Formats: sequence, C-alpha cells, structure tokens
Amino acid sequence: QVQLVESGGGTVQPGGSLRLSCAASGNINSIYAMGWYRQAPGKERELVAYITSGGTTNYDDSVKGRFTISRDHAKNTAYLQMNSLKPEDTAVYYCTANFKSYWGQGTQVTVSS
Repeated sequence: QVQLVESGGGTVQPGGSLRLSCAASGNINSIYAMGWYRQAPGKERELVAYITSGGTTNYDDSVKGRFTISRDHAKNTAYLQMNSLKPEDTAVYYCTANFKSYWGQGTQVTVSS
C-alpha cells in the first residue's frame, strides 16, 4: 500500500502561483509514476500532469507552459508548480501514484480576484 498526503493548496489571484506537494509513504518502491488530477465543480476528474520514475513528464494541454511537475526521490515527494494561474484552474487537486492506483485526500486550489 501507498499513502499520499498533499499540501500547498489555497486561494490566489489570477496570474499568481502556488506549489503543491505530495508526500508518499508505505511501499514507495512500488511507485513507477506520480501525478496530479483535478476536479472542478460539476466536471469530471481530469489528469493534469504525471512524471515517471525515469523522469518522463506529460501535461494536459490546458496547463502546458504554466505547470511543472517534479519529483524528489530522496524525500519521496512530488511537486506541482503552478504559475500564471487562471480562474479555470480552480479545482480540488489530487495526488496519485501509479495513475489511479493510489489517491491523496485532495487539496483545494481557488483562483479568484
């Protein structure tokens, strides 16, 4: 089993930045990818970005050039740096391991003036 704990959500004005963190524990040697999904009110949950153990990254088109996913293996932590935030980025953000195998509890990100 893998446990994931997110932090770093909050409220920011349009154009601002936030960094989300996701600390993994448990059977971390089984993790081959970590990622972030988000779910906005009334919408389906969508994949935002992921990073593999080899360092390969992938982003949804809506966040390319604004968000950066990274992973610190020594700290068993993944990060999502979010810049140039837009109101449409408002959602609950979930950290995952091995895509949909393990989920964190979610952290709210609100972009509003």
